Amino acid sequence: MQSPCIREASKACFHGCCPAPFLGLPEPHNSTSKPPNTVTAFQYDFTALTASSLQPNTHFSNHESLPLLEESVSIFNKVYPQYSQTDQADQIRANEYYHLSSSSHVCLDYIGHSLFSYSQQQSHCPTASIASSSTSPPPLLSNASNVPFFDVHYKSVNLHSQIHYGGQESEFESKIRKRIMSFMNISEDDYSIVFTANQSSAFKLLADSYPFHHNENILTVYDYENEAVEAMIKTSKKRGARVSSAEFSWPSLRIQSGKLRKLVGSKNKRRKKGLFVFPLQSRMTGARYSYLWMSLAQENGWHVMLDASALGAKDMETLGLSLFQPDFLVCSFFKIFGENPSGFGCLFVKKSSASVFNDSNTATSIGIVSLVPATIPVQSLEESAITDQELGQTSKIELQKEDLAETSSISTSKSVQQSTGEISELHDPKEVNVKQKEISFSEIVELDKPPDTAQFTSTQTSIGGRTDIECRGLDHADSLGLILISTRARYLVNWLVNALMSLRHPHSENGLLLVRIYGPKIKFNRGPAVAFNVFDWKGEKIDPSLVQKLADRSSISLSYGFLHHIWFSEKYEEERESIIELRSTEEEETMGNKKRKNYESGISVVTASLGFLTNFEDVYRLWSFVSRFLDADFVEKERWRYKALNQTTIEV
Repeated sequence: MQSPCIREASKACFHGCCPAPFLGLPEPHNSTSKPPNTVTAFQYDFTALTASSLQPNTHFSNHESLPLLEESVSIFNKVYPQYSQTDQADQIRANEYYHLSSSSHVCLDYIGHSLFSYSQQQSHCPTASIASSSTSPPPLLSNASNVPFFDVHYKSVNLHSQIHYGGQESEFESKIRKRIMSFMNISEDDYSIVFTANQSSAFKLLADSYPFHHNENILTVYDYENEAVEAMIKTSKKRGARVSSAEFSWPSLRIQSGKLRKLVGSKNKRRKKGLFVFPLQSRMTGARYSYLWMSLAQENGWHVMLDASALGAKDMETLGLSLFQPDFLVCSFFKIFGENPSGFGCLFVKKSSASVFNDSNTATSIGIVSLVPATIPVQSLEESAITDQELGQTSKIELQKEDLAETSSISTSKSVQQSTGEISELHDPKEVNVKQKEISFSEIVELDKPPDTAQFTSTQTSIGGRTDIECRGLDHADSLGLILISTRARYLVNWLVNALMSLRHPHSENGLLLVRIYGPKIKFNRGPAVAFNVFDWKGEKIDPSLVQKLADRSSISLSYGFLHHIWFSEKYEEERESIIELRSTEEEETMGNKKRKNYESGISVVTASLGFLTNFEDVYRLWSFVSRFLDADFVEKERWRYKALNQTTIEV
């Protein structure tokens, strides 16, 4: 009998929610060809439908000609009537993540799994009682970041001993481990979990401990530069590993299947080849890859490490992962979406593969951590008590005012609103964000031995004295489920791609596109990430870092990165010369007194990532922002505007 997860995953695979369960589904090549099967026909209709989602206009050459948000929402709902079935996500966002709307900030710059909700954070904040009398959501508070729910402590232990012998695990850590295993749909009977400081630590930890002296190869499949992967490659090279990478065909950025098959394949299938590092989808372009690459690698003697960091919520419940179990798996968890991205990483090790570390001679492995309940300094609690006393005095004064107001027939509701407004003004959301990012470093404390809870009791105390933990962020993803989350993301990301491609410079002879999309465009089975660049009216690319800065000043958070390992056929050789970039990187090996420089070719891009809390207004606002580059003087105007306001100027 199939479990509910497997049954839902099976439905998801049919509807295309699974990231490419097969090596390749046939796709329609032109508008006159007849779709060969039901699944392809459905995808074909979806592509045609999306192309018409901006009616009545197809192209826009003036940012002021864009339809208003209300009109765009109406058209969007008509084109995708099933989108209304995902309104549960909007309700969760409104009730539990109201800061995303109240701050008017669009978060499209990071992905991962959010442990807690913003509402949950506010309810645990010592000063949350300040806003308890208000019927509106509590404002951002300056010391909210002092309640991180957990602290992270380094451990002096190597990976081998941590997996085989573990250590003293607190009740708190045990509960959060079980909750994460459940969320990731991974059985504790099959896998062990190791907490790491972050994603990069997990990658490097595996590179430090893997026996490259026996299995000397490492093969990666990334169309973009990944900091964690680069750290792993550098460590692996030091330990004698031979590094190779998959290549991606221009312009689709699909895997060069023939070349990768040769790299994976081997005449001697019994001999272990090394480590095959594989993501199911690109963090930047949204390109998705088949599960069968994992199967092919395993059949040819590779240990498979699945990078699940780029996967969306509930993607681990797809059918493929129940069939092809990787030897190692890496993912990351952050605290609160749109508020505090600090957190930790997880390295899952398949128990049947753990023996690979038996002959590891690493004394200690940097990056392994333990999780302990969050603690609050007694001083903060005393300050909170003082605040409560002051609040009580304020309440008495308000009651007296209310009596006077009744006598003079004056309502007191206005004064209460003014008090709430003053609190909001005192705590700028942007200032709070900066403080929370800074505190994430101080939350990590190096500790040689497992933390002794007793040593904290004299100066600190756990929140409410409780050791239980409620991961409401994970609960929300669980309540929505794989199909709803995938369906919602599909509609939003494809609409965004179509909208960006509709922007064209005015007075250009050939309708010069403002935006170029890299990788999959309008496609039924694509990931919720878009890599793009903005070009001026002369066809010159605008620096992605500049686009990011301007977006940030419009309260839109984007990322930028570097696409690499791109393969150009002879057909695109001329195009290659015009778009490719060379970037120098320094190697650690020295030539005399100088470091050796390596030049890597690729393309720097802007990227936007959509999560299950992203809504239509978020993608519309990104489209509206990018359309402003249709004004040839937009960048220059912005530079002078911020200079006039005595802000940091933007170097162009």
